[in-house]
Amino acid sequence: MACSCLSDDTWFALSQMRSTTSLTTTLQVEDQDNPENFGPNSAMAEYRLEKVFPVYAVGVSEPDPNLIVSVANTVSTVGDPIWDAVKLEAKLEAEKEPILSSFLYASILTHDCLERALSFVLSNRLQNPTLLATQLMDIFCDVIMHDRCIQCSTRLDLQACKDRDPSCLSYCSALLYLKGYHSLQTHRVAHALWNQGRKVLALALQSRVSEVFGVDIHPAAKIGDGILLDHATGVVIGETAVIGNRVSLMQGVTLGGTGKEIGDRHPKIGQGALIGASATILGNIKIGEGAMVGAGSLVMKDVPPHSMVTGIPAKVIGYVDNQDPSLTMKHDASKEFFKQVAISCKEARSNGTVA
Repeated sequence: MACSCLSDDTWFALSQMRSTTSLTTTLQVEDQDNPENFGPNSAMAEYRLEKVFPVYAVGVSEPDPNLIVSVANTVSTVGDPIWDAVKLEAKLEAEKEPILSSFLYASILTHDCLERALSFVLSNRLQNPTLLATQLMDIFCDVIMHDRCIQCSTRLDLQACKDRDPSCLSYCSALLYLKGYHSLQTHRVAHALWNQGRKVLALALQSRVSEVFGVDIHPAAKIGDGILLDHATGVVIGETAVIGNRVSLMQGVTLGGTGKEIGDRHPKIGQGALIGASATILGNIKIGEGAMVGAGSLVMKDVPPHSMVTGIPAKVIGYVDNQDPSLTMKHDASKEFFKQVAISCKEARSNGTVA
């Protein structure tokens, strides 16, 4: 089977596979050497990124099927917008910082697609004296280049970093430097290998990610698209954990079991949930869609959808609006919210309904 990058007609297929919201960012930087390719009157300016690739971002609108069909027919002209943005950013950065030009050329500009560039970055970060970068490059390329679901996920995850992490300067910087992104993409490859029965190799990749990035994700864990592992240090995700689409997890989050039991024993995180820093969620429990778990909380019971829980043990302290907190990345409730909670508790105590 010949290797190929994400093909032109794949964009339309992916738009049918993923129910997503629209990207709100437009590639506005011009290529000084080729203004006809990236200028305000160019095809890239005419077809904004959200028209070509529906991604997870703040908002609730569904992509227009007619627009997707129209743009899918022009993909041969526009190309891969995420990859185009990465290359342009790398080129501009190389001009600004000549000392990094060789690094940027080897990591990005010498490759013909996002998949190969990602494979190169991951293999060089995870190599050691007995597991060579060339060997890892072959492993990553073989899996990613033949798995269109992974190709789609890498882009949705990259967009999640750009949209939700205010410190993320560009797609290029996320691809090159964010260990949360690197950990997640390595897991996607390890998960594919695990499902192919190559469990020893999958576990070897898990071990290297744990050693290099301080992130421990079991290869069997099922993780959706548009995921942000912000900072990522200390994240632990168990074997039977399931994470839905558009979820954001902060550093130190643990999705673990409660003992030595076997079988389905890890949490299930609904789409759009936001899990705060150092939150610990234990057992085969469900965190509802759009829920928010406060930093440092210990959760051992199901959490209702769109609820806000915090504490040890965690308790429901309120409810968030219909917008997924994972997209807004608002970790705290408003002053007015807590004022209303305090008033409600005071009234309940005066009525004798609260101990």
